[in-house]
Amino acid sequence: MNKVRLVVFRSNKYFYAQAVDDSKGETLASADKVKSAEEAGKIIAEKLLKQKVTNVVFDRNSYRFHGNIKKLAEAARSAGLKF
Repeated sequence: MNKVRLVVFRSNKYFYAQAVDDSKGETLASADKVKSAEEAGKIIAEKLLKQKVTNVVFDRNSYRFHGNIKKLAEAARSAGLKF
């Protein structure tokens, strides 16, 4: 399987994360309207691991890799994703 993109978006209130397989053009899993970055990272990682996806490419959508974006990435890594 090709690597899946883990796309992150944040609004003023919520965090969104979704896993996209560009070769098939489909969304594999998503975590929508989550209050904390850590929770979004854990949710998306659990959903991907159930589908036997372990390697992803982290797409931070032009956000700097610090603060809550970093917390989301670390939570996903600690749950078992590799990127």
